[in-house]
Amino acid sequence: METIHAADRVYVTWESTPVENGAVVVGNDRIGAVGTFEDLRERYPGARVRRWPGALGPARVHEGPLPDAPSPRERVHAVLKLGAVAVLAEHVDSPELRAAAERNDVVVLPAPGPTAVRPTGRADLAVLDDSGACIATVCAGRLVHRRR
Repeated sequence: METIHAADRVYVTWESTPVENGAVVVGNDRIGAVGTFEDLRERYPGARVRRWPGALGPARVHEGPLPDAPSPRERVHAVLKLGAVAVLAEHVDSPELRAAAERNDVVVLPAPGPTAVRPTGRADLAVLDDSGACIATVCAGRLVHRRR
């Protein structure tokens, strides 16, 4: 089933001009389309809709050490709560931490790189409030964090 993630503003990259009242269609772990909510709602009438306040754009790459937590799973979840779905290999320094990242579909990268929301790309999204704090994280098409 497809999901339309709609927000006040949608960014293809965080540096691009936003699509006002924009949306992203997600099917399985891939992005199906990016555009205005009205257009995508018409093109995907059977899709479930999730509305978010603030800005929706590409998920972040966590470039520093993973936050301290009692277990590798909790360390990875702490990264997801920040709107990141990728970490740098140099900071994933144990087999347990690497396994926790893999189980949660968190990408381990050799180096930081640009992120973008693009059709057919992996559905990795972050929703940020006006202060830049993460409201929700979508990792490989799954909603893995939502601030209440």
